[in-house]
Amino acid sequence: MKVLVIDIGGNSVKLLISGETDPRKFPSGPTLTPRQMVSGVKKLTEDWNYDVISIGYPGRVSNNRPSAEPMNLGDGWIHFDFQKAFGVPVKVMNDAAMQALGSYEGGVMLFLGLGTGLGTAMVVDGTVVPMELGHLTYKQGTYEDLLGLRGLRRFGITKWREYVFEVVKRWLPALELDDVVIGGGNVNKLDKLPPQCRAGDNAHAFRGGFLMWESRNATAANRSKAPQAAHDYSRKRVRSKAG
Repeated sequence: MKVLVIDIGGNSVKLLISGETDPRKFPSGPTLTPRQMVSGVKKLTEDWNYDVISIGYPGRVSNNRPSAEPMNLGDGWIHFDFQKAFGVPVKVMNDAAMQALGSYEGGVMLFLGLGTGLGTAMVVDGTVVPMELGHLTYKQGTYEDLLGLRGLRRFGITKWREYVFEVVKRWLPALELDDVVIGGGNVNKLDKLPPQCRAGDNAHAFRGGFLMWESRNATAANRSKAPQAAHDYSRKRVRSKAG
């Protein structure tokens, strides 16, 4: 079965099909509608044949469809029929949750996506729990205002880095975490990682999208199980990097 993974971000829409190694992408932005997204995907994948699709959506997802409009894209996502538009079965998952699924190595893991906004998700003993921690109020704003692109531009990179460390330090004991993965397009703007954290990889989002179809318990709405094979593969990569 060929799986097409679509990772929708605030700056670009990234695509990868199982069996390929080089992602493709096109610009997104604050006016992108779901119809425009579908059109862009079809144009870039004319030479790819796929059976099913996984979509990483930058917002809340329920019952296999967006349940809230995205903060950093255009409107019209809640009632859009992706399966009808693409003509193949589609599973939709929060984008941070999809990357968390692909990043998971065991225990209780928190994923933080430092991008246009702030994506958050947890994986607890293999079960993915999408979250919206970025929208919690903090310091006369929200965590997303602090750690997202608006915070980076407002406070400057030095202060923004301090805030990343401060938030991670608060959340580690509060959520009783074993592992924290920091990903997203702005993770490379950190000169070092906070303690007990490791850097994510955009490739993990694609891996998570593939796993959505491999696991019997994977759902596109609120939670999913990562199979043991993904766990073993992740551990192998960690050992190979360490060696």
